[in-house]
Amino acid sequence: MELDQAFLEYAVKALADHPELVETTRTIDQMGVLLTLTVHPEDMGKIIGKSGKTAEALRILLRVVGMKGNARVNLKINEPVGGKRLPISGEGQESKTVEQVVEEL
Repeated sequence: MELDQAFLEYAVKALADHPELVETTRTIDQMGVLLTLTVHPEDMGKIIGKSGKTAEALRILLRVVGMKGNARVNLKINEPVGGKRLPISGEGQESKTVEQVVEEL
């Protein structure tokens, strides 16, 4: 296992509630190294973090690790099967007043 892949697994397993289900694959193409990460669906929130900050930090650290080996390292996080993306506010949603929301409760 390469240094960048080992680093990613170490960091993600430390964050995850299900470290035994953390899987990484490493592929190399003309764009550089692509690390693909798959985790348990319950761990997705921890790995991505609030507003994607944890995932962004992992990507930055992987770039630094890659610089040591003169490689451009990118991270792709696989969405779990049955995963559901929440719509961005205002996208695909009708605008509701506070009174309408309260009535629905």
